This record gives sequence, structure tokens and C-alpha cells, in this order.
Amino acid sequence: MKNKINLYIIEYAINSLLSQKYKTFFVTSVLTALVFLLSSLFFITNSIKYELNSTIEALPEITVQKIKAGRHYDIDISVVDEILEITGVESAIARVWGYYYFENAGVNFSIIGLDEYEEQYKNSFVKVAKELDFSKPSMIVGVGVKKIMDKNYYKEYFNFIKPNGTLKKVDITGIFNGDTELESNDVIVMSKESVREIFDMDESKATDIVVRVANHNEIATIASKIKLLYPDSRVITKDDLKISYQNIFDYKSGIFLALFVISLFTFFIIIYDKASGLSSEQKREIGILKAIGWRVDDVLREKFYEGFIVSFFSYMLGIIAALAFVYILKAPLLQNIFTGYSQLKTSFNLPFVLDVQTLALIFFLSVPIYIAAIIIPSWRSATLEADEVIR
Repeated sequence: MKNKINLYIIEYAINSLLSQKYKTFFVTSVLTALVFLLSSLFFITNSIKYELNSTIEALPEITVQKIKAGRHYDIDISVVDEILEITGVESAIARVWGYYYFENAGVNFSIIGLDEYEEQYKNSFVKVAKELDFSKPSMIVGVGVKKIMDKNYYKEYFNFIKPNGTLKKVDITGIFNGDTELESNDVIVMSKESVREIFDMDESKATDIVVRVANHNEIATIASKIKLLYPDSRVITKDDLKISYQNIFDYKSGIFLALFVISLFTFFIIIYDKASGLSSEQKREIGILKAIGWRVDDVLREKFYEGFIVSFFSYMLGIIAALAFVYILKAPLLQNIFTGYSQLKTSFNLPFVLDVQTLALIFFLSVPIYIAAIIIPSWRSATLEADEVIR
């Protein structure tokens, strides 16, 4: 036979698999399940990493918070002018924001206040500030917030409960779409005046102060100067937030690693079982093929086709199922490994991130290894004499 793809051998390989349909179905199901689990975990990890990195890049370079008795308190707005006097500081903005617990849905909304004529510390807020109606109590809400409000019959307005027990009615005038879904999904944007009224915050106070630095290499130096000026403050840089996020993600990844190891262990048990030897029926088949004129390379080629058909079909089926599970069904249960099981959050969709390296890694962990586990014991039997194999 010529050294090329032989359709007759492929046809024989397919018929051989069909003749052992129950065994083929079992092996295909197990391989598909393993590929599906590994792919789903990799897809979730890649998507959340991408979302976190994108969110961190949109965060302020330095954040200054007032700390009292180990807790976060409102900071004086006058601190802004003193920070602006530090050499290298490009801008300093007093932020007014907070978390509002909506008991009916069991979620926390992030309420952010904007000023019509103030410089915005995020690019995504520039457009929102132009669309927001500052002449009346109005707000622009994230997609997740809008869904929850619709379910609770707040389609045109929402009643906020103020600390003194009275209600403040705020009209819903638009939907906020930020750079990332983590950034905008649970966000409510309104005027600073409305936020202060909802949280009973004095006009001379702010939640914290965000600082923009002209030279990124001087961020650590300026952060140290601010700390010296205000020893009772907490000064957080963007790098600090990156480290904090990464530590949380690494902790969550420990559970992922456990599932990954279990999946690989199960897969290699199957491979070991395959590589340990052929059944008497499979050896007899090889002996008969040699007796009717098949050469060793013909037998190995046929076994290669068998292994490739099963493993590649399982690989493709597992990848497609994982894509649908993660990006269409939003990865129920598995997503909670990283985002948590708390009800005090609005759900968000995982961004679609298709990493070629991940697909290649899963491919080389499944297809070639399974094919090798089929070919090696077949080669041992194919190199023996036909009558010896048949006996």
C-alpha cells in the first residue's frame, strides 16, 4: 500500500468501532466528559482573568480613604486641595459612592455620584455624565440592575430608603454599558446630590479621593507622600489592587487545580488500562489481519485511525459542549467556584475569550496520548507471527 491515507483502512476502522459500539460509546463518553470538564474550567478561568484585568486597568492610579478604628469613614473634601499641591499630581477628585442593599432581591447595588461639570475619573463615566439629567432626581443603571428592578416591578423609577426611614424616588432614564460587565453590571449612576441624600452624607464629605499622577513611575513616591501627610488614611495604588485581586484568584484557583488533577488522574487511568495490553479478541483480530496479508504498518495505521476517530470526536464534542455550557448557559455551579455563592451580587455574563493555547493544551493532553495508548500494545502484537497471535 502506498504511504498515504487509505480510505479502505478508514472504512475498516469505522466498522471495527461500530462492531464494539457499547465499548466505543463508553470510552467516547468518558473522554468527552473529561475534555468538557477541563475545557469549561479553562474557559471560565480565562474569561474571569480577562474581565478582572480589564477592570483593574480602568481603576484610579491612587485611592485615598479615611480610616478610623480600622474602618472606612467619609473623608473631608478639603483634602483634595492639599493633595493637588503635591508635585507630580495631575488631578484629585472626591468620589461620592456606596453600596445600597435591595432586600427584596437580596443584592447590593453600587451607587456612584457624578457632578455635571467635574472631570470624570473614568472614561466610561464621560458619556454617562452627558446623558444623565442633573436637573431632577434621575439615574442610569447597569444591565444587571435593570433586570432585577424589572423583576420587582420598578420599570420607570425606584424608591430608595434613606437612613431616616423616608423614601426618595429616582427616575430610571437609561442603561449604563461600561468597558467591562464587572464594572457596570451592578452600578447605578446619579448626581452626587442624590447620592448624598440617600446615604445622609454631608456636603463637606466624600467617600474617598482618587488621584491621577502625571508620571506613572512616580505613583509609589506620591502615594508615600500622601501617607506622610495623612497618617490616618489608607493609600491604595493600582498595583496594590492587582496583587489583592491576584491573591483572591489564586486562592480560588486551588479548587480549580484540584478538579484539574482529578480529571487528569481519571484520564490516565483509562490510558494505563489501554496501554497495558489488548484483549484476546483484539489480539486474534490482529493475527487474522496479518494472516490475510496485512503488514505491520497497515495494522498500526488502522489502529491509529481508530484512536484518532474516537479521541478527536470526543475532543471536538467536549470543546463544543464546554463553549455552550460556559458562554450560553453561563456555567452554573462551576462559575461559583470563582465568583462565590453569595446572593448579595448581581449575575454577569462571562466575556467570550477563545485562547488558542488552551485549545492546543487540551488537544495534546487528550488526542495524541490516547492514540499512543492504542498503538503501543497493537504494535507489540503486530510484530509477532500471525499463528502465535491467533493462538
